[in-house]
Amino acid sequence: MTRRSDRPGASPAGAGALLVGAIISCAAVGLGIGLAIGAPALFGVAGGFIGVGVGFWLVYDRFKDL
Repeated sequence: MTRRSDRPGASPAGAGALLVGAIISCAAVGLGIGLAIGAPALFGVAGGFIGVGVGFWLVYDRFKDL
């Protein structure tokens, strides 16, 4: 059985990086879709909000057994 300190990536910095990475990635995808459609700001912001939800889900899924 591994202890909390033995798990790689089980740190607050890792959780924050995962959250920020998800927000930026989703915002970038939204921006790209918005550029194709003609409303980049709207889709970029919407992608950022979706990224917050995705990021929290990823952090929860990764660290739920700590």
